[in-house]
Amino acid sequence: MRARKSPNYDLCCFCAQQCGEKYLKALLQERGQPTPRTHDLPKLLDLLVGDYAELGLLRPQLQALTAFAVEFRYPGASATKALARQACRDSALIRDSLRRVLRLPARTTDRTHPGKRHRAG
Repeated sequence: MRARKSPNYDLCCFCAQQCGEKYLKALLQERGQPTPRTHDLPKLLDLLVGDYAELGLLRPQLQALTAFAVEFRYPGASATKALARQACRDSALIRDSLRRVLRLPARTTDRTHPGKRHRAG
């Protein structure tokens, strides 16, 4: 999102979806549950929400990100800057929520700029 020359908003959206997918699958793994081969984030959520009701609040963000697993990977449609920013915000909310459930420390720094506070988008 911070690229000044040739920003790749399609990639931002794809990576936002992948972030949610990997954290949901990590929680499934931690629970010893099978990890389905799917990019459908609400479907993954359905496997967890019975034991983690608070994750149900993430359904709108997970639904929005699901399309980005494939939508912009092929010619035709392209993500806008506004869409990529929203995808990054949604991803940050999902990441932070799942890190709490997984009892992982909050992610506060950006690896590319040590010492700086992380900002989604």
